[in-house]
Amino acid sequence: MTSLTEKTPVRHGQTAPMTEFAARLNHELEGEVRFDPASRGRYSTDASIYQVMPVGVVIPRHQEDLGLAMDIARDAGVPILPRGAGTSQCGQTVGEALVIDTTRHLNGIIEFDPEARTVVVEPGVVLDHLNAWLKPYGLWYPVDVSTSAQCTIGGMAGNNSCGSRSIRYGNMVHNVLGLDAILADGHEGHFGFVDELPTSGRMREVADRVREITGRVDSEIRDHFPKVLRRVGGYNLDLFNCQNPKPYDPDGRTNLAHLLVGSEGTLAVTRRITLRLSPLPEHKVLGVVNFPTFYQAMDLTQHIVSLDPAAVELVDRTMIDLSLENPSFRPVIEKALIGQPQAVLLVEFAGDDHEDQLSSLKRLNELMGDLGLPGSVVDMPDAAEQKALWNVRKAGLNIMMSMKGDGKPVSFIEDCAVPLEHLAEYTDKLTEVFHRYGTEGTWYAHASVGTLHVRPILDMQRDGAEKMREIAEAASALVREYKGAYSGEHGDGLSRGEWVAWQFGGTLNDAFREVKRLFDPENLLNPGKIVDTPKMDDDRNFRFPRDYQRIPVTPVFDWSAWNVQRDPLTGEQSVPGTGGDVTHGLAMAVEMCNNNGHCRKFDAGTMCPSYRITRDEQHLTRGRANTLRLVLSGQMGEAGLASDDVKEALDLCVSCKGCKRDCPTGVDMAKFKIEARTARAKARGLSLRDRMIGEMPRYAPWAHRLSGLMDMVERMPVLSRQVKKTLGFAPQRALPAFKGNFLAERHGARAMASKEVVLFVDTFNNYLERDNAKAAKRVLEAAGYQVHLNVIAEQRPLCCGRTYLSSGQFDKARAEARRTLDHLMPFVERGVDIVGLEPSCLLSLRDEFLQYGFGDEAQTLSESAFLFEEFLVKAHAEGELYLPLQPVDYTRAMLHGHCHQKAFDAVRPVEQVLRWIPGLDVELIESSCCGMAGSFGYETEHYEASMKMAELALLPAIRGADEHAVLVADGTSCRHQIHDGSGRHAVHVACLLEQALM
Repeated sequence: MTSLTEKTPVRHGQTAPMTEFAARLNHELEGEVRFDPASRGRYSTDASIYQVMPVGVVIPRHQEDLGLAMDIARDAGVPILPRGAGTSQCGQTVGEALVIDTTRHLNGIIEFDPEARTVVVEPGVVLDHLNAWLKPYGLWYPVDVSTSAQCTIGGMAGNNSCGSRSIRYGNMVHNVLGLDAILADGHEGHFGFVDELPTSGRMREVADRVREITGRVDSEIRDHFPKVLRRVGGYNLDLFNCQNPKPYDPDGRTNLAHLLVGSEGTLAVTRRITLRLSPLPEHKVLGVVNFPTFYQAMDLTQHIVSLDPAAVELVDRTMIDLSLENPSFRPVIEKALIGQPQAVLLVEFAGDDHEDQLSSLKRLNELMGDLGLPGSVVDMPDAAEQKALWNVRKAGLNIMMSMKGDGKPVSFIEDCAVPLEHLAEYTDKLTEVFHRYGTEGTWYAHASVGTLHVRPILDMQRDGAEKMREIAEAASALVREYKGAYSGEHGDGLSRGEWVAWQFGGTLNDAFREVKRLFDPENLLNPGKIVDTPKMDDDRNFRFPRDYQRIPVTPVFDWSAWNVQRDPLTGEQSVPGTGGDVTHGLAMAVEMCNNNGHCRKFDAGTMCPSYRITRDEQHLTRGRANTLRLVLSGQMGEAGLASDDVKEALDLCVSCKGCKRDCPTGVDMAKFKIEARTARAKARGLSLRDRMIGEMPRYAPWAHRLSGLMDMVERMPVLSRQVKKTLGFAPQRALPAFKGNFLAERHGARAMASKEVVLFVDTFNNYLERDNAKAAKRVLEAAGYQVHLNVIAEQRPLCCGRTYLSSGQFDKARAEARRTLDHLMPFVERGVDIVGLEPSCLLSLRDEFLQYGFGDEAQTLSESAFLFEEFLVKAHAEGELYLPLQPVDYTRAMLHGHCHQKAFDAVRPVEQVLRWIPGLDVELIESSCCGMAGSFGYETEHYEASMKMAELALLPAIRGADEHAVLVADGTSCRHQIHDGSGRHAVHVACLLEQALM
């Protein structure tokens, strides 16, 4: 396979970067210009199965940059590809062109008229951000797509997006009032209502030419345009259709902007978009209908829509099972199930009268009884439960793509739309097609409008391409039989472009070409989409072509669990033997990223803190995964994981493990970073700072003896700065203050108790904040436990090895883990639980320890290892905890969860034990990573990024707290960041419980 760093054309035919072109862009633009192989590689994929290397990437800083980039590209004859979040599933946003990423800067809200219910936005605005901004006005933009947390309005317009509630609100094209855009020749114009266009000029010329073209093919439009709501293939020429000249506007006016909607960036580049808004429904209720068979769910949908719901969405058995395997989704989906349904339908009713919605929900229950399924509906009138379940549905694609192994659900017939009366037969016959080719399909999404997202499970590295072609031909025959649309929602792109002529016929396809030439005679705007497209199965465009290879890499962790083979029909998985196969597990774990961009979200969760402060694809979980995939497949030179490209991509990764939980496909970038840091340390060696960080557990026992010297250094600013500069630490930070050795202190003997527990005191709470360990010991003893401390005679205290992992010293980390495991197993074997205080340390026993190759012992230990508050909640639930508590000096506790607590769903136990304290209200601070992240925030080059992360939500929330609030944070790093950023002190939950002891 050809490397991206070579000067010969790469696999997809892209020639080496054009230095003169890049130089001119760099000189004239204020925004960023990136022509390096790593950046191009990160923009070579979207959420589709394709990979095409762009010429380069431009991130315009303002509208002037956007116009200049187009001018320079036109002068050089270089194609242009405007791109939003890159969530396209058909390959619309990949191509051999200059990619223009509008998401970082061109994301403003320009004008807003609440009375007229309109808003004007730039193309890079994210849908959820816009709706959050509109919410105080009681309005929203109702094209409610599942990628709403990351998709942009510009991308939605280019794709003619639809969403879950299109049965009520229509598609994107029905909700766009105007577009300001730049044509390929540089002309700028407003695309709006035709009757408002000037009587002369370029826009009038365009409108008249389009009307002339559509007039000639009027009968073809009437005969060949599918008569279903979900139809997004080709260009929207039916907006000028003589039989029905205004199909997209409720006001009965023809709007030229609707020709650009769904054009996939092939006709013009958008500057601004004017949107029609809708009133936000005051009330919603949800009924979850459980079906014993998939066929029944499809057959009865046509009756359910007669109740006028706002949405009817399908979740099939495969998605249910995968959701149950995800710790984030399991408790949510369980509430929606009755028995073992083969499918469920989410039926939503929305409006301003809550009683009306409850009545609709009652009618749904009655209808299902009349249809032979009494008691099949789970009522969800509660808004929080509804939101949680909708989040599972919105994660449908990512949930489906969480299947391990090379076989994955592949998008190419994903959203064929058929009339509802044929939906059951269509899905039944298509399932037969899948079985004919030895595979199964995954089904979910928009049952309300006959558009189901179906993906057959194929291995694109083996025989997937051949099966893809044959299944597509069979599916197209079914679509034609039922008079549906081959492209119902996700556009044409590379996967369905060749089917445009099949769907619309030769005459209309020629008309589409004529429209393309009218707007873009030089074919510079996203060429190869909608017209004159490549074959859907052109191997040169695949992300995983037949010649795809994984370079030999010997990982330090055991990744064999990812190296699985899956039977598409039965779902059974098998893990190949050890040896060479195991080395593939790391690459396969990296390849779990499906490029959907869920990590670009800002609204909740931890993932991805570095992207939140940079909005840079390089510092995004997806961007990092793409870099690693390209490296591990030999496409970026021979340095492998030790390369500079990998180091730069992972530079701002704080190892928060947010992606481990928030990423529905389970991409664990923190572990990938350990692999990369270890590889680089072996290739390049360790710095003094790396050694200091890694060896902290070894020098900590005597470091407190130097505390006086360190205090003196801190009081001498010039000397302090020089010392920290030499060590590579930020001068703004105070170095850790070692205060003794808790485990070395004399602990009075207590009477033997019938209950035992091991208090695993980590390095940080032993040497830096020993009051936490003292408090935990006292609380556990007050609860009636005999507390064993992890002291080993004449040796160092036990250590999880976390500091070694973070500095690239894997072998030492594993040795520490082995020593810890050996010492703790005798306790575990006799049923004694291990309780820890520092999340990152204790949770290592439940995470990294499982991939060291320690076998069943590590698994057994992980099942007995608990954070302090987790253990208390567990003991309370088992009826073994009596802890007499009284009020403390505070009336409110503000809780910040450590990232690793969030990754393991371990924040809720902290909330629960805090609520045991009488008179204490608990408020969870909704924040991402605090930014300190172990040593990250101490490092000179990362200090600024660290503080930006803290300022996203955490520090502003703390500054708003009054003196009656106590700040609670279990993480050592979190407490230090809170103090450095706000001057406030945060406490471990153990200390607060100790204060409350009677």
